[in-house]
Amino acid sequence: MKRRLAIWGGAGFVLLLFSVVISLSLGTANLALSQVWGILLHQLPFLQSLIDSNWPESAEQIILKVRLPRVFLAILVGACLSLAGAGFQGVLRNPLADPYTLGVASGSAVGAAFIILFGFHTSLFGIWTIPLVAFMTGLISLLVVLRLANVHGKFKVETIILSGVVVSAFLGSLVSFMVSLSDQVVNEIVFWLMGSLALRGWSFTFVLMPYLAIGIVVLLSYGRTLNLFALGERQAAHLGVNIKRTRLVVLVVSTLITSAAVSIVGTIGFVGLVVPHLVRLIVGPDYRLLLPLSVIFGAIYVLWADTIARTLLSPTEIPLGVVTAFLGAPFFAYLLRRNKQMTGGS
Repeated sequence: MKRRLAIWGGAGFVLLLFSVVISLSLGTANLALSQVWGILLHQLPFLQSLIDSNWPESAEQIILKVRLPRVFLAILVGACLSLAGAGFQGVLRNPLADPYTLGVASGSAVGAAFIILFGFHTSLFGIWTIPLVAFMTGLISLLVVLRLANVHGKFKVETIILSGVVVSAFLGSLVSFMVSLSDQVVNEIVFWLMGSLALRGWSFTFVLMPYLAIGIVVLLSYGRTLNLFALGERQAAHLGVNIKRTRLVVLVVSTLITSAAVSIVGTIGFVGLVVPHLVRLIVGPDYRLLLPLSVIFGAIYVLWADTIARTLLSPTEIPLGVVTAFLGAPFFAYLLRRNKQMTGGS
């Protein structure tokens, strides 16, 4: 297992570095590749004397204060959503579960939109206000979905997804209602509906990092436990797994990192659905591999999606949520049909 993790993790890390190089080199400013990397390498103290800084100040500002923080934020958001999706799928034993289909992302967006509407961006807990409120509303929406899907103490795949769709639709109407209440902040709230990394500097990256760190430490420690969950809750309990505690911890932590990401960049759909499944096709269902590799490949997925969003119709930028939905919705339909065939549906 460790050897496979090292091989695939190393390959993923190399691919991530390559993706960072490409993303930093593309943009509407049309900066030369040599200029882009000259600016980046010039930031290293031991290389400053070796590199001739003959570029304009505006070029340096574009790279260091616009593209670089955006690339790092895309990596963190992709890692958060993919890790959360893998956690949801593992603990619910549901291949179609992810932050978007479970209504967690929509619930988090409601909290963020409410805070924005009433101007409480930083009045409660500073820059942590929106992530914390988004976490609470995201957790409430998840509890509602699970309550609706609970039939005699059991969760059926179709029931969970249907409950998530219903709750997401209701929460989406709440956000639309809040949009209609104020013309002053309408653009900020619409941002949550479409998702974007635009105009997000280093401060947002620093806010998201501790959430991801918590998610990685906690969820990766449950890799073996989630493997036992795949056998069924009764069998897992016989093997010594504390079912209630495991379900609670994984659901809460997955909701936490989802809410943090959504509170900063808006609702980015299907990342937590697509990436864990692609990783599962590559390395199999072992969550000791699936969880850490979902972090790496989720970062790559969102980074490429954001690069497409800001360069495909340049200088016009496509909302990131539109790109991920365009890529993820057909994949979701494929998984839904595949799951229906496996369960004997017509």
